[in-house]
Amino acid sequence: MTGVVVIGAGQAGLAVGYHLRRAKADFVILDAQEQPGGAWRHVWPSLRLFSPAQYSSLPGRMMPAPSDGGYPTAADTVAYLADYELRYNLPIERPVTVSAVRRDGDALLVEGDRGSWRAKTVISATGTWWRPYVPYYPGGFDGRQLHTVNYQGPEPFAGMRVVVVGGANSGAQILAEVSAVAETTWVTLRPPRLLPDELDGRALFEHATRRLQGASGGDLGDIVAVPSVRAARDRGVLKAEPMFARLTPDGVAWADGSALACDVIIWCTGFRPALGHLTPLKLRGPDGTIPVDGTQAIDEPRLHLLGYGDWTGPASATLIGAGRTARELVRRLS
Repeated sequence: MTGVVVIGAGQAGLAVGYHLRRAKADFVILDAQEQPGGAWRHVWPSLRLFSPAQYSSLPGRMMPAPSDGGYPTAADTVAYLADYELRYNLPIERPVTVSAVRRDGDALLVEGDRGSWRAKTVISATGTWWRPYVPYYPGGFDGRQLHTVNYQGPEPFAGMRVVVVGGANSGAQILAEVSAVAETTWVTLRPPRLLPDELDGRALFEHATRRLQGASGGDLGDIVAVPSVRAARDRGVLKAEPMFARLTPDGVAWADGSALACDVIIWCTGFRPALGHLTPLKLRGPDGTIPVDGTQAIDEPRLHLLGYGDWTGPASATLIGAGRTARELVRRLS
């Protein structure tokens, strides 16, 4: 029997692996990807982090600052994660796709396409990238639709009419790029809120931490004004329309009867936690998440969840947040 099986070798899996190594734990990390980097290997190439390298690092190893002095790119992050797992000689087996976690007497049984592992503790760190979310709207659209996971840059949309849906950072960054080559309309559920130019992802992380600790505070906003977003704002294109009510064959329409024709709809509407492998444990609550105490599943104490968002630790879906939450998780196991 293995002491701990970690499912996923993205940023959360590596962070908890670092602390497990320091605690001299018996553990293995199973990763479905053929190469290091987790979801960062699949994001659009121009994506940049929201914070400087020194504030976007995993425990024990600072991310090198980019040569251009800006925030790290997706490629910088992939290179950093690949170096990280080698530096700490983390016991990663890949590619291993985990299909199920089941109760097996005094252990949890982790079933994958390359074998099974019995573990005293399982840490699920599969993230959200693999479950893109597109909300339902009535009607039908004959043009092209894609989600953030399929976006690879603005070039294919040159000269087109594009609707970008979603008021968070991904929507703002994609709108900023596409608006430079296409006619764009930004549609959001609520008015987008930009952080002041002098603030970045560090402010969002600290604000999330204080909020989960019960402290009150003003609403900072959601969107970090990275250079591309500031440029779009200065061009006057960073203006959002309210959410439409339905799709039409040639575009979208609002409840008041107004309509807009477009060629493409890009859904920057977020993700859901990738928890399908935990279905046999029957732990999900009405909202689709698993009730936890910190990272520990309340109805199955041998299971921990890491990196899925604030419900498993303050900003735990970020590099720095995953590291801090992983430290507390391993401390609790010890």
